[in-house]
Amino acid sequence: MKKIMKWFRRIIIAIVFLAGGLVGYAMLTALRTERHVGFQIIQVTNADGHPFTVGVWYPTDAQPSPTTLLGVVLMDVARNAPISGRDLPLVVISHGNGGGPASHADLALALANAGYMVAAPMHSGDNYADQSAVGSVSWLSGRTKELHATIDYMLMNWEGHDRIDPERIGAFGFSAGGFTVLTSVGAQPDLRIIAKHCIESPEFVCDLLLSVKSPYLNIYSPTMGDPFLPDLRIKAAVVAAPGLGFTMVPNGLDNVHVPIQLWGAEDDINVPYDTNTKLVQQALGSMVEFHSVPSAVHFSFLTPCGLLAPPEICLDPGQFDRKAFHMNMNASVIVFFEKNLKNP
Repeated sequence: MKKIMKWFRRIIIAIVFLAGGLVGYAMLTALRTERHVGFQIIQVTNADGHPFTVGVWYPTDAQPSPTTLLGVVLMDVARNAPISGRDLPLVVISHGNGGGPASHADLALALANAGYMVAAPMHSGDNYADQSAVGSVSWLSGRTKELHATIDYMLMNWEGHDRIDPERIGAFGFSAGGFTVLTSVGAQPDLRIIAKHCIESPEFVCDLLLSVKSPYLNIYSPTMGDPFLPDLRIKAAVVAAPGLGFTMVPNGLDNVHVPIQLWGAEDDINVPYDTNTKLVQQALGSMVEFHSVPSAVHFSFLTPCGLLAPPEICLDPGQFDRKAFHMNMNASVIVFFEKNLKNP
């Protein structure tokens, strides 16, 4: 019995040391910025009266600490700290299918470090914890409405609303979030195309819609869904690997008149370049600042993975360096917004 207890104590001590080591490693590798960044989690109400979560990053003078866990991302931020600065530009971020506010936390931190307010909604029914809205008639238009509601709240109801310059608002979107951002700046997709496209050129979104028996796949009764209303407050947009790009041709992008920075992953098999990013690039023509990323896959646009991140969204091909790529991409995004969100 004494030997058993002795081994039991050793096992407990080993577990404690291992846990302490993992916590220490996680804190050492937390996402950090040069300047201090504040962070909040807030609740916003959508047009249907349902609340959704929004992550908010902003400049602060308060001392940060590496103790804020957002999803599986650990950040070195000052939680609920006072805001520093006035007349700050705002960027809203729309995540992809099954994502959340943490999906682009490194970009949000980089923008806040550069003096921006950032608000990233967790889209209702299309996030890592809840997929109940995916494929429904209100799925895509609901995401666009939530981006509008986020801007409304940040400009009118958030405690720091008076620190935001309402004339300098930008947006970033990835994958389904890229679709959301494009529809927020004037794109008018024809969702009736989905059923035919999924028969002729099936891709990931087709499998996703099939898994939930979506009405968008009904070839005999094509579904349009709710209308997409543009938000004229958004003055510039960055879009990475936009999903459902094939629904926006030939004329669905004619009413997009703001500067667009567009990113495509050359080895993207989830949202293939030829049927999505390429079509958006060609339709927008000279309005687009296009960046093609060699060796990148779809999930390469997500925040570089930490200790707890799931491997299915963390594996990049070959020697692709996601951290190095994000440093360059984030810098390019900031330069783009600095150029296109100037004071009038």
